[in-house]
Amino acid sequence: MVTPTVVGIGGFPDRRMAEYVLGLAPGRRLLFVGTASMEDPGLAAAVEELAEGLAEVTRLEFRVSPPPGLRELVLGHDVVLVGGGNTANMLAVWRVHGFDEILREAWREGVVLAGWSAGMICWFEAGVTDSFGPQLAGMRDGLGLLPGSACPHYDGEELRRPVYRRLVGEGFPAGIALDDAAAARYAGTELVEIVASRAGAGWRVSADGEERIEPRLLS
Repeated sequence: MVTPTVVGIGGFPDRRMAEYVLGLAPGRRLLFVGTASMEDPGLAAAVEELAEGLAEVTRLEFRVSPPPGLRELVLGHDVVLVGGGNTANMLAVWRVHGFDEILREAWREGVVLAGWSAGMICWFEAGVTDSFGPQLAGMRDGLGLLPGSACPHYDGEELRRPVYRRLVGEGFPAGIALDDAAAARYAGTELVEIVASRAGAGWRVSADGEERIEPRLLS
Protein backbone atom coordinates (compact mmCIF):
# COMPACT_ATOMS: atom_id res chain seq x y z
CA MET A 1 0.00 0.00 0.00
CA VAL A 2 1.33 3.44 -0.98
CA THR A 3 1.86 5.99 1.80
CA PRO A 4 1.31 9.59 0.65
CA THR A 5 4.38 11.70 1.44
CA VAL A 6 4.85 15.45 1.77
CA VAL A 7 8.09 17.21 2.70
CA GLY A 8 7.86 20.89 3.61
CA ILE A 9 11.15 22.82 3.73
CA GLY A 10 11.65 26.16 5.47
CA GLY A 11 13.99 27.69 2.91
CA PHE A 12 15.81 26.91 -0.34
CA PRO A 13 17.22 23.39 0.06
CA ASP A 14 20.89 22.54 -0.02
CA ARG A 15 22.47 19.39 -1.42
CA ARG A 16 21.90 17.28 1.70
CA MET A 17 18.24 18.24 1.82
CA ALA A 18 17.83 17.43 -1.87
CA GLU A 19 19.39 14.00 -1.26
CA TYR A 20 17.00 13.44 1.64
CA VAL A 21 13.90 14.26 -0.40
CA LEU A 22 14.99 12.16 -3.37
CA GLY A 23 15.82 9.28 -1.04
CA LEU A 24 12.14 9.05 -0.09
CA ALA A 25 11.06 8.44 -3.68
CA PRO A 26 11.14 5.23 -5.71
CA GLY A 27 13.07 6.90 -8.53
CA ARG A 28 15.01 10.00 -9.51
CA ARG A 29 12.63 11.81 -11.85
CA LEU A 30 12.02 15.26 -10.40
CA LEU A 31 9.44 17.74 -11.68
CA PHE A 32 10.19 21.34 -10.69
CA VAL A 33 7.19 23.67 -10.49
CA GLY A 34 8.15 27.35 -10.46
CA THR A 35 4.70 28.94 -10.67
CA ALA A 36 5.15 30.98 -7.49
CA SER A 37 8.20 32.79 -8.92
CA MET A 38 6.50 33.44 -12.27
CA GLU A 39 8.63 30.71 -13.86
CA ASP A 40 11.88 32.51 -12.97
CA PRO A 41 14.50 30.84 -15.19
CA GLY A 42 17.24 31.69 -12.70
CA LEU A 43 15.49 29.78 -9.94
CA ALA A 44 14.84 26.81 -12.21
CA ALA A 45 18.54 26.80 -13.16
CA ALA A 46 19.48 26.85 -9.47
CA VAL A 47 17.29 23.78 -8.86
CA GLU A 48 18.86 21.99 -11.82
CA GLU A 49 22.32 22.78 -10.46
CA LEU A 50 21.27 21.59 -7.01
CA ALA A 51 20.03 18.27 -8.40
CA GLU A 52 22.89 17.69 -10.84
CA GLY A 53 23.97 14.07 -10.57
CA LEU A 54 21.09 13.31 -8.19
CA ALA A 55 17.99 13.52 -10.37
CA GLU A 56 16.65 14.03 -13.85
CA VAL A 57 14.92 17.42 -13.65
CA THR A 58 11.97 18.53 -15.78
CA ARG A 59 10.51 22.03 -15.58
CA LEU A 60 6.75 22.48 -15.48
CA GLU A 61 5.68 25.95 -16.62
CA PHE A 62 2.29 27.62 -16.90
CA ARG A 63 3.77 30.65 -18.65
CA VAL A 64 1.14 30.68 -21.43
CA SER A 65 -0.76 27.46 -20.87
CA PRO A 66 -0.01 24.11 -19.26
CA PRO A 67 1.68 21.50 -21.43
CA PRO A 68 -0.47 18.80 -23.04
CA GLY A 69 -0.79 15.64 -20.99
CA LEU A 70 -0.38 17.48 -17.69
CA ARG A 71 -1.73 14.63 -15.56
CA GLU A 72 0.49 12.04 -17.25
CA LEU A 73 3.50 14.34 -16.89
CA VAL A 74 3.02 14.66 -13.13
CA LEU A 75 2.27 11.00 -12.52
CA GLY A 76 5.31 10.07 -14.57
CA HIS A 77 7.63 11.66 -12.00
CA ASP A 78 8.81 10.48 -8.60
CA VAL A 79 9.06 13.88 -6.90
CA VAL A 80 7.23 17.15 -7.45
CA LEU A 81 9.29 20.04 -6.05
CA VAL A 82 7.49 23.38 -5.69
CA GLY A 83 9.54 26.56 -5.44
CA GLY A 84 9.11 29.73 -3.43
CA GLY A 85 7.42 32.97 -4.38
CA ASN A 86 3.84 34.22 -4.31
CA THR A 87 1.67 31.48 -2.79
CA ALA A 88 -1.69 33.10 -3.52
CA ASN A 89 -0.92 33.68 -7.20
CA MET A 90 0.45 30.16 -7.55
CA LEU A 91 -2.67 28.54 -6.10
CA ALA A 92 -4.93 30.62 -8.34
CA VAL A 93 -3.07 29.51 -11.48
CA TRP A 94 -3.09 25.88 -10.37
CA ARG A 95 -6.82 25.87 -9.75
CA VAL A 96 -7.66 27.45 -13.10
CA HIS A 97 -5.90 24.57 -14.84
CA GLY A 98 -7.00 21.79 -12.48
CA PHE A 99 -3.45 21.22 -11.32
CA ASP A 100 -4.55 21.14 -7.68
CA GLU A 101 -6.59 18.00 -8.31
CA ILE A 102 -3.76 16.40 -10.24
CA LEU A 103 -1.48 16.99 -7.25
CA ARG A 104 -4.03 15.33 -4.96
CA GLU A 105 -4.05 12.29 -7.21
CA ALA A 106 -0.26 12.22 -7.37
CA TRP A 107 -0.09 12.40 -3.56
CA ARG A 108 -2.44 9.44 -3.24
CA GLU A 109 -0.45 7.50 -5.86
CA GLY A 110 2.85 7.88 -4.00
CA VAL A 111 4.54 10.75 -5.81
CA VAL A 112 6.57 12.62 -3.18
CA LEU A 113 5.32 16.21 -2.91
CA ALA A 114 7.90 18.67 -1.62
CA GLY A 115 8.76 22.34 -1.67
CA TRP A 116 10.17 25.30 0.18
CA SER A 117 8.56 28.56 1.29
CA ALA A 118 5.43 28.85 -0.90
CA GLY A 119 6.10 25.21 -1.75
CA MET A 120 5.87 24.38 1.95
CA ILE A 121 2.76 26.44 2.76
CA CYS A 122 0.66 25.21 -0.16
CA TRP A 123 0.09 21.68 1.16
CA PHE A 124 -1.58 22.91 4.38
CA GLU A 125 -5.01 24.39 5.06
CA ALA A 126 -3.50 27.76 5.95
CA GLY A 127 -0.20 29.59 6.09
CA VAL A 128 1.69 32.81 6.76
CA THR A 129 2.61 34.50 3.50
CA ASP A 130 4.01 37.67 1.96
CA SER A 131 1.78 37.16 -1.09
CA PHE A 132 -0.11 40.36 -0.28
CA GLY A 133 2.84 42.51 0.78
CA PRO A 134 5.95 42.53 2.99
CA GLN A 135 3.92 42.96 6.18
CA LEU A 136 2.93 39.23 6.10
CA ALA A 137 -0.60 37.93 6.48
CA GLY A 138 -2.50 34.77 7.22
CA MET A 139 -4.00 32.92 4.27
CA ARG A 140 -6.62 30.17 4.65
CA ASP A 141 -6.62 28.98 1.06
CA GLY A 142 -4.12 26.12 0.90
CA LEU A 143 -4.67 22.76 -0.77
CA GLY A 144 -5.52 21.18 2.58
CA LEU A 145 -3.63 17.92 2.09
CA LEU A 146 -2.22 18.55 5.55
CA PRO A 147 -4.22 19.91 8.49
CA GLY A 148 -3.58 23.21 10.22
CA SER A 149 -1.21 25.97 9.20
CA ALA A 150 2.45 26.40 8.28
CA CYS A 151 5.10 29.11 8.43
CA PRO A 152 8.48 28.91 6.63
CA HIS A 153 11.61 31.04 7.22
CA TYR A 154 11.02 31.00 10.98
CA ASP A 155 14.61 31.97 11.73
CA GLY A 156 15.37 33.58 8.39
CA GLU A 157 12.98 36.55 8.34
CA GLU A 158 12.53 38.85 11.30
CA LEU A 159 8.74 39.18 11.14
CA ARG A 160 7.86 35.52 10.67
CA ARG A 161 7.92 34.41 14.31
CA PRO A 162 6.01 37.35 15.87
CA VAL A 163 3.40 37.49 13.08
CA TYR A 164 2.72 33.75 13.15
CA ARG A 165 2.46 33.64 16.93
CA ARG A 166 0.12 36.64 16.94
CA LEU A 167 -2.10 35.18 14.24
CA VAL A 168 -2.40 31.83 16.01
CA GLY A 169 -3.05 33.58 19.30
CA GLU A 170 -5.92 35.45 17.64
CA GLY A 171 -7.57 32.28 16.32
CA PHE A 172 -5.60 31.35 13.19
CA PRO A 173 -5.21 27.55 12.87
CA ALA A 174 -2.37 26.13 14.95
CA GLY A 175 0.42 24.47 13.03
CA ILE A 176 4.09 24.06 12.35
CA ALA A 177 6.92 26.50 11.68
CA LEU A 178 10.25 25.62 10.10
CA ASP A 179 13.63 27.31 10.23
CA ASP A 180 15.27 27.78 6.84
CA ALA A 181 17.46 24.67 7.03
CA ALA A 182 14.75 22.41 8.47
CA ALA A 183 12.15 20.19 6.84
CA ALA A 184 9.08 18.32 8.05
CA ARG A 185 8.14 14.93 6.59
CA TYR A 186 4.54 13.77 6.67
CA ALA A 187 3.26 10.27 6.01
CA GLY A 188 -0.36 10.74 5.10
CA THR A 189 -1.36 13.57 7.44
CA GLU A 190 0.93 12.52 10.31
CA LEU A 191 4.19 14.31 11.08
CA VAL A 192 6.94 11.67 11.01
CA GLU A 193 10.09 13.68 11.65
CA ILE A 194 11.89 16.98 11.46
CA VAL A 195 15.26 16.98 9.74
CA ALA A 196 17.84 19.73 9.24
CA SER A 197 20.82 20.07 6.95
CA ARG A 198 22.50 22.53 9.32
CA ALA A 199 21.44 24.53 12.39
CA GLY A 200 17.66 24.76 12.43
CA ALA A 201 14.56 23.21 13.95
CA GLY A 202 10.84 22.80 13.69
CA TRP A 203 8.28 24.36 15.98
CA ARG A 204 4.72 23.50 16.98
CA VAL A 205 2.82 26.75 17.35
CA SER A 206 -0.51 26.97 19.16
CA ALA A 207 -2.47 29.55 21.11
CA ASP A 208 -0.45 28.45 24.15
CA GLY A 209 2.88 29.35 22.54
CA GLU A 210 5.56 27.49 20.64
CA GLU A 211 7.28 24.16 21.27
CA ARG A 212 10.63 23.32 19.67
CA ILE A 213 10.85 20.02 17.79
CA GLU A 214 14.43 18.78 17.78
CA PRO A 215 15.56 17.78 14.29
CA ARG A 216 17.53 14.83 13.05
CA LEU A 217 20.66 16.29 11.53
CA LEU A 218 21.28 15.08 8.00
CA SER A 219 24.77 13.74 7.38
